[in-house]
Amino acid sequence: MSAVYTLEDVSKHQTKDDLWMVIHNKVYNISSFVQEHPGGEEVLLDESGKDATEAFEDIGHSDEAREILEKYLVGELDEKSRVVNKEYATLRAGELPEEKKGSFLRVLVPALAVAGVLVYKFVLAPQKH
Repeated sequence: MSAVYTLEDVSKHQTKDDLWMVIHNKVYNISSFVQEHPGGEEVLLDESGKDATEAFEDIGHSDEAREILEKYLVGELDEKSRVVNKEYATLRAGELPEEKKGSFLRVLVPALAVAGVLVYKFVLAPQKH
């Protein structure tokens, strides 16, 4: 049986020498990895003592990074502390979330505004003189 921790427990470990974080509701003690982290220690310290799932996935870590992470597993997050991130909840190792597609209106409305200004400036305004 794996140890179970609360977010409050994890939040007590936020220093370079004692650094814990939660990724996908699993608790990791990555204190001994801080110096080795390719992205530098600052990014780990920024996410220390909290749920770092979103930050971890946004970077797009490799399968190798996910395997390395397993060495630092110390337990799981208790049920009350768990946050279900629907975007990442169904991801398997190595998968990245789908890019969010913007609305077509985000392109159409500015394009129409620019077209309107150009029509006014070059067609309607010169006719008034």
